[in-house]
Amino acid sequence: MIFQQDLLKDQVAIVTGGGTGIGEVISTELAKHGAHVVITSRDPEHHKEIIQKIEKLGRRAIAVPADIRQPDQVQAVVDRTIKEFGKVDILVNNAAGNFVCAMEQLSYNGWKAVIDIVLNGTYIASKAVLPVMKEQGHGNIVNIGATYMWMAAPYVGHSGAAKAGVLNMTRTLAVEWARYGIRVNIVTPGPIEETEGVRRLVDESRMREKVINHIPLNRLGKREEIAWAILYLLSPAAAYITGNNIVVDGGAWLNASHYGLGD
Repeated sequence: MIFQQDLLKDQVAIVTGGGTGIGEVISTELAKHGAHVVITSRDPEHHKEIIQKIEKLGRRAIAVPADIRQPDQVQAVVDRTIKEFGKVDILVNNAAGNFVCAMEQLSYNGWKAVIDIVLNGTYIASKAVLPVMKEQGHGNIVNIGATYMWMAAPYVGHSGAAKAGVLNMTRTLAVEWARYGIRVNIVTPGPIEETEGVRRLVDESRMREKVINHIPLNRLGKREEIAWAILYLLSPAAAYITGNNIVVDGGAWLNASHYGLGD
């Protein structure tokens, strides 16, 4: 245990895309440290296992159906959270969409789908929790970035553009919403084991070796390491941190453009 077990005691967290991949581990780690968790999903039936896991930790958890691109559905998530728990302390904007495609072949619909989920979804969810956090006088929002949001993003340019927007939004909201006691930060993963991104881009053995060779710490990251960075930002130790970006990538982006995937 890195953090105190009651670090987030009785806090209420909404985690978008919180039932799979990195989101699943974020949800679990928040619960391990005392939080009750609301998971958004387009198909909550898929998340019975994670709900049961959180409940076994002695925390409450619910999955609420929502398409993050639809403001009315996201508002319904917030309304349900208030009905069940009476507050929202934490929002983790983890929902994402991505696929590999060169910009030359990328359709408008493909472009729009990723922008809508990643950029617009982050905006919609953040705006939905604002009135609640504002009335409370406190709140924590953590967004999820990507290291290619500040450099070339070959074959994932749609995601790169969306994530760059999320980075700017993070900093803008940190300034605008600080007066309400709301901190807004972003955690940026590099290549992480057991995620869809790694499965799509680097699971083939030769490519995997190539990517790892571009990472100074010489390994892929663990999903827990992203959750731990988020826990730090949610902790009292980070009370004077807002608008910041924590990169969790083993130093990969410092060493080579896009981990050699564009070579």
